[in-house]
Amino acid sequence: MPDENKIKKKKAFALRLHPKMMEALEKWAADDFRSTNGQIEYLLSEALKKAGRNPK
Repeated sequence: MPDENKIKKKKAFALRLHPKMMEALEKWAADDFRSTNGQIEYLLSEALKKAGRNPK
């Protein structure tokens, strides 16, 4: 059984996007076989890596 202190929890927050941007993200996510949330996480992760700000 995993140590509950080591389980990483995700923080929820509201994200307001322009409807056309949301539509584009939803399509991109579907094209990549990801959920919209998963696609946003992936894109943010890649941007953080590229900027040298990836959390450890």
